[in-house]
Amino acid sequence: MKKIAIGQAGGPTAVLNESLVGFLEQIDQEVTGILQGFQGLVEGRFIDMGPSVRNRARASRNVSGAWLGAGRYTMSETDMARAVENLKVAQIDTLVFIGGNGTMWTLQALSKMASRMNVDLQVIGIPKTVDNDLAETDHAPGFGSAARYVAHATRDMSKDLEAMQNFEQVRIIETMGRNVGWLAAASGLLKVHENEGPHFICLPEQKHDAVGLVEGIRVAIKEYGFASVVVSEGVKLAGGTAVAKTVNGREVLGGISEQLAALVEAELGVVARADILGMNQRASQLACSDQDRMEAYQAGKKAAELVGECISDVMVMFRRAAGAKYVYALDTVGLDQVVAGGERALPEWFQKAPEAYYDWLRPLIGDGSRASSVEGTIGANSASACHHPKIGGISRNLEK
Repeated sequence: MKKIAIGQAGGPTAVLNESLVGFLEQIDQEVTGILQGFQGLVEGRFIDMGPSVRNRARASRNVSGAWLGAGRYTMSETDMARAVENLKVAQIDTLVFIGGNGTMWTLQALSKMASRMNVDLQVIGIPKTVDNDLAETDHAPGFGSAARYVAHATRDMSKDLEAMQNFEQVRIIETMGRNVGWLAAASGLLKVHENEGPHFICLPEQKHDAVGLVEGIRVAIKEYGFASVVVSEGVKLAGGTAVAKTVNGREVLGGISEQLAALVEAELGVVARADILGMNQRASQLACSDQDRMEAYQAGKKAAELVGECISDVMVMFRRAAGAKYVYALDTVGLDQVVAGGERALPEWFQKAPEAYYDWLRPLIGDGSRASSVEGTIGANSASACHHPKIGGISRNLEK
């Protein structure tokens, strides 16, 4: 019988605990929980997940956050050696972590460290990210719910601004996403009429200049009376760098909306508000996608199956079939491929054709129904009647 340890790492999502519960309900072997992510692994903060503890974990299934505790922690070589030694002393031979890019990189590094220390260790990653920047998978649990929140919040905030345009004229809405624009691009999903916001969406994948930004907003105000702009936290203006601050030695992006709002007010003499959507993007249960819940749970179950199959150094991945209907299957991909892929940018064809991106996105944000199996299908609704904003490149929107 294997002795298994599982942990959660990185920023939480609305469905992170679904993956934990999926794993626990599929596995029938002894499981040790790792408290507070990789820091807990280094410090040996383990908890026996017997029946009563598993029941408490199950109660968190529909709750945001990370039941075991997660957080960010950069491991040094010394930390990694200590972590492997802690696993060896606890006689744990299988390590499972739920996380994003940093987590998969760390799992690969821990596997290599265990090999150097002659410790036999099975390593499995379960994907999660609100940014959707994991390579080698169609998408990752957590993204669908975050995208749903961003789409609804942007639509509602734009409608609010439209009603208040005699009081303020511009809102710069900032989303998460780090260096990729998947989440920011989702903001235009619910736009139906041309005058509705968002009027412009700025992505990290494209170049943006201050002159084009200001002129685009001026034109929108002239035509519609207001301008709603979405900007990803990783956007850089031409010649500049992303706005960030350092927290515990780590660069944290955020604040570009405030910089842009100040610029717009100074250049156009209008009232501009900066709105950072904040942690509710990744934590809101009100906007949680049923499809996202189900897929997160199934990813946990798949990882438990891999334990029994003695498969190591892999991440669970989602493979989408071609076609009008949403059909997917769970598979595996090597951690080395995920790490080598780096941050997955929003493809150029989605940037040029928003309607194609929104057709791809709709099944992930869900329609309130649950598919009955991993090979489930959800119809993709037509968006041909919608007036989607151009994704990226504000200056391109001046072709009036």
